[in-house]
Amino acid sequence: MHAGKFTFVLVLLAVGLFPAVAQKSKSQAQKEQLQKEKQQNLEKIRETEKILSETSTKKKNSLGELNAVKQRIHQQEQLITSIKGEVSILDSEIGENNDIIRALEEDLRKLKKEYASMLFAAQKANNSTTRLTFLFSAESFDQLIMRLRYMDQYSETRKLQADQIVKVAEALGGQVREIEVRRTEKNNLLTEEEKENESLDNLRKQQNTIVKSLEKEEKKLKKDLEASKKAVAELDKLIEDIIREEAERAARSSKKTTEAVVALSSSFEQNKNKFPWPVSSGFVSQKFGRQNHPVLKGIIINNNGVNIQTKEDEKVKSIFDGEVSRVAFIQTMGNTVIIKHGDYLTVYAGLKEVFVRSGQKVSTNQEIGKVFSNADGVSELRFQIFKNTTALDPQVWLKNM
Repeated sequence: MHAGKFTFVLVLLAVGLFPAVAQKSKSQAQKEQLQKEKQQNLEKIRETEKILSETSTKKKNSLGELNAVKQRIHQQEQLITSIKGEVSILDSEIGENNDIIRALEEDLRKLKKEYASMLFAAQKANNSTTRLTFLFSAESFDQLIMRLRYMDQYSETRKLQADQIVKVAEALGGQVREIEVRRTEKNNLLTEEEKENESLDNLRKQQNTIVKSLEKEEKKLKKDLEASKKAVAELDKLIEDIIREEAERAARSSKKTTEAVVALSSSFEQNKNKFPWPVSSGFVSQKFGRQNHPVLKGIIINNNGVNIQTKEDEKVKSIFDGEVSRVAFIQTMGNTVIIKHGDYLTVYAGLKEVFVRSGQKVSTNQEIGKVFSNADGVSELRFQIFKNTTALDPQVWLKNM
């Protein structure tokens, strides 16, 4: 085999491995993203566990505990999905490594076979009589020189072939070690998945226990629901009054004031999907719009905002620059702060302490109060966004939490 052929083999080997390397780089990026998502989810799980612990300490089998357990189930399912995604990527990587190993083993087999043939030919050529006969049978001095060069090249080719065998063997050994690492990683993930699936089963059992317990408290739940509806109706009336007052004030406003309102409204709109959450931790325990009661059959709840269940004494912050339009107290709900941002209003209901006053200018992320915890130990903020008289879904406006 000539030296040029060895170079060709090396090029083919490199070209053959390049797609696998590129694919590995892509799968590595996917794996890193999944691991990042898993870490974020684990942090959310720790938050929810704290909320669940605080809620269940005050009262077992409450709606707040049920909401927290439902959230934990959702987070657990996401965690398991991330783990499965990592296992899938590892399966793909192991398959690619196996393909590379098979290709390298075949290359090594061929190289060894060729090298054996070369050694046999070399032994015959090394016979001194044969070498001299080959050299002195040259028809000219130039041909003699060419035959000497050929014999030198043949020797160099054998050396190159031996080096190539060593390189392929080393590459093969590296792939075998890498596949063992991947298999160990996969086995660890499968063990982790099994443990998390067991946790998911326990959470679902816990959810069923809470639901069955709450179903026995139908009278209390209906009484609590009526009290909540009364408080919400009072909050709705307060918001309607403020919207009407703001409309009347706008009608009397100067051109300069109107322009300022328009500019602030435009700025608010431009931050859609980017607003910070009004609390640093927690989860949406009740979404926007009409939805079934979590326990009472046939009961529909309509929410003009979202309820965010959070930790005890969690600080509540303004999501944007504005002016405090009203601070009010509503029975069973606690304090409410309403902030205007041009044509928009943000409502923060369910506060036990308030740090601002009516007419005060506030900035983004400024602390305006502290969340209220009810008799069941549930710390929940009611958060709403209005444009004039229209209630908007806050989750569409807030950035992903």
